[in-house]
Amino acid sequence: MALYEHLLIARQDISAQQVDALATHLKTIVEGQGGKVEKQEYWGLRGLAYRIKKNRKGHYVLLNINAPSAAVVELERQLKINEDVLRYLTVKVDQFDVSSNKNRRDDAKPEGEVVTEEAAI
Repeated sequence: MALYEHLLIARQDISAQQVDALATHLKTIVEGQGGKVEKQEYWGLRGLAYRIKKNRKGHYVLLNINAPSAAVVELERQLKINEDVLRYLTVKVDQFDVSSNKNRRDDAKPEGEVVTEEAAI
């Protein structure tokens, strides 16, 4: 099975609970096709760079999927039908990132830590 990162943007006028229900529905579609959703992240309501279908904001959801290609084809077919989805993007990856959310990245140094010249070398 292949690894995929799937990002979708849902309409701004639906609630966060409806977005979570949509993500759960997508998870059942993938699992029905023999795949597995490794991680599901809700990034929140964010502003869009330009209007999409008269929307200025959208709910962002990231899914890390380990599934056969048939599951991704079915997932994208279901998203084309759904009126609540503004855009989606599926990318095949070699491995998943530790975290795609910039607030949760581990590579940031802790506060109060001083880097000396000897440690930087």
